[in-house]
Amino acid sequence: MAVFRPFMAYRPSRENQALIPALPYDVINSDEAREMASGNPLSFLHVDKAEIDLPPGTDLYSPQVYQKARENLLALEKNGYLVQDESPCLYIYRQVMNGRTQTGIVGCASIDEYKNNTIKKHEFTLAKKEQDRINHVNICDANTGPIFLTYRSNDIINGIVAGWIETNEPVYDFVSDGVKQTVWVIDDLSVSVAIQKAFVGVESLYIADGHHRCASAVKVGEMRRQANPRYTGQEEFNYFLAVAFADDDLEIMDYNRVVKDLNGYTIEQYMALVGEKFDVRQLAQRERPGSKHSFTMFYDGKWYLLTAKDGTFDNTDPVARLDVSILQNNLLAPILGIHNPKDDQRIDFIGGIRGLDELERRATTDMQLAFAMYPTTVDDLMSIADAGQIMPPKSTWFEPKLLSGLFIHHLS
Repeated sequence: MAVFRPFMAYRPSRENQALIPALPYDVINSDEAREMASGNPLSFLHVDKAEIDLPPGTDLYSPQVYQKARENLLALEKNGYLVQDESPCLYIYRQVMNGRTQTGIVGCASIDEYKNNTIKKHEFTLAKKEQDRINHVNICDANTGPIFLTYRSNDIINGIVAGWIETNEPVYDFVSDGVKQTVWVIDDLSVSVAIQKAFVGVESLYIADGHHRCASAVKVGEMRRQANPRYTGQEEFNYFLAVAFADDDLEIMDYNRVVKDLNGYTIEQYMALVGEKFDVRQLAQRERPGSKHSFTMFYDGKWYLLTAKDGTFDNTDPVARLDVSILQNNLLAPILGIHNPKDDQRIDFIGGIRGLDELERRATTDMQLAFAMYPTTVDDLMSIADAGQIMPPKSTWFEPKLLSGLFIHHLS
């Protein structure tokens, strides 16, 4: 069963619906945040990237940054730019990008279900990144950015959501960075209860994106429990902000690779080695790979199709059969000498949202090789999480990003 419960969100007043929400903290750097928030004192980047209000060069992890985030959040609330709902609600959050729609339910998930693996993971987390979000959540006393969850599609939940959208007007409807953002408030208790009951029939929730935010929210909840030994389990710190999407509503984009050099090989030597594990064919024009276990490669102005040969990977292993694993195990590591892609400076990763133009640009400037990947599927993600395994680094790229500042969940 899965717990997904309503809460009393702080959210933008209607007139500020397009001014406050912002991209999540971990997809832009400080300079980009300063530029994006310039001239807009209401931008939520003043909370999630509070260093933009401090002198350039300020340590991103200094106490001043977290205190400034808290100060800016409380100012938005005190001055009425963020307003709290009077009773606990669930919310519907719809995004439309390039003609594709994804619709999620906003509520609070349980830290206990994260701990008992009802909420399943597919990535490792880094202690430094966790500590950053622990400090941010704890000092702000709030979850300011939602965790992106998915679940196997449920007809009852789908029907309730569709019915609410059909019969109720949205509270927000605006465009941000080319993505249409629409929100409905489910303020009917009987409808919220029906959704909660339907989630009881959902066996597992899966973290699609936001592993560090989720782990940090759980650890803050555990800290609050230690500080409140008589806790009942119903306090808000036992739950964290999330948006849950049905799996068939989501699309994962390709997460591509660029490499610095041929590891000392001539192009003839390199292609001969590649041909041992892949069928190689030069393409007349650039293409994205059209199916699993195929890759397109750009080098010296030419595009090639690489198709993994039978028997070069274990098709029964949900991790080994991933395309990112096949490329890593059969080419990047043994031929190009990239054994630890997370730390090797000779490789970089390009989200599919940037297109093939960016791969060609990088491969003709600071890199030499580019690989376009076939996207990992949501079913791949779930299969790996169900098996208790971990996906390789940089396996998934989700678009559109969930905005921060649309919903704030206070812990006390």
